[in-house]
Amino acid sequence: MRFDTKREKHLPAMSLGDHLDELRARLVLALAGLMAAVVISFFFGNYFVKLLMVPYEAAVQKTGFTAHIQAITVAEPFIVYIKAVIILAALISSPWLFYQLWAFIAAGLYPEERRFVYKLVPFSVILFVGGVLFFLFVIAPMTMKFFITFDLGVKYLEYNPQITDYIDLILILALIFGLAFQIPLVIIFLERLGLVTLDMLRKNRKYVMLGVFVVAAIVTPSSDMITQTALAIPLYILYEGSVLYCGLKRKKENVAVLPQQPPQS
Repeated sequence: MRFDTKREKHLPAMSLGDHLDELRARLVLALAGLMAAVVISFFFGNYFVKLLMVPYEAAVQKTGFTAHIQAITVAEPFIVYIKAVIILAALISSPWLFYQLWAFIAAGLYPEERRFVYKLVPFSVILFVGGVLFFLFVIAPMTMKFFITFDLGVKYLEYNPQITDYIDLILILALIFGLAFQIPLVIIFLERLGLVTLDMLRKNRKYVMLGVFVVAAIVTPSSDMITQTALAIPLYILYEGSVLYCGLKRKKENVAVLPQQPPQS
């Protein structure tokens, strides 16, 4: 059964003040969970930094380069560690953070819609973590290999990147991939609310294909085509997956509401 976008008059609506109170409460709970995860992450920060270095090390081994990574300032290793701890804490607390986000959205909805929103929470976490891991273990090594082997045309170029620049690039791209993988849930949610239709999703495929490449080019801080294409292609596949899900769900609902034929004597 599809959600009715016409709200029943007898059901209470949240005022602006109620929404602000709900937002404040959810932010407090989200920050509390994040801070707890930060404390835990301090014990595993070094391991997470080693994980972030895997793409660079894999690219160096494949290319056969003798490349080092360096720290320029005195406090740089500590700053890198703090950044890694915060991102690791975001990953650890992502189930709690996404629950608070969807719970805030659900607060302004009605019972049937709320039940559907709460079903999205585990899939939201899976897609976020999946996007991060997909980047770290599949896309990042290819991206690093491209950067390391890029021929600038300058002889005797010594390649010793700065660790802060490398970690910042990896963390930003990992977060972008994780958040971008939320798009299918947003599409399904909007379709269930009736804000977009299945016909609209199907007819606008060619615009979506162009749009994902444009978005990938905008959101990725690196200008290489490998990273941009590697983000755009999964996004379009996820879009098609969300359209397929909406179509199957609609077909199932239509079958459920068909009147049963009386038995013939």
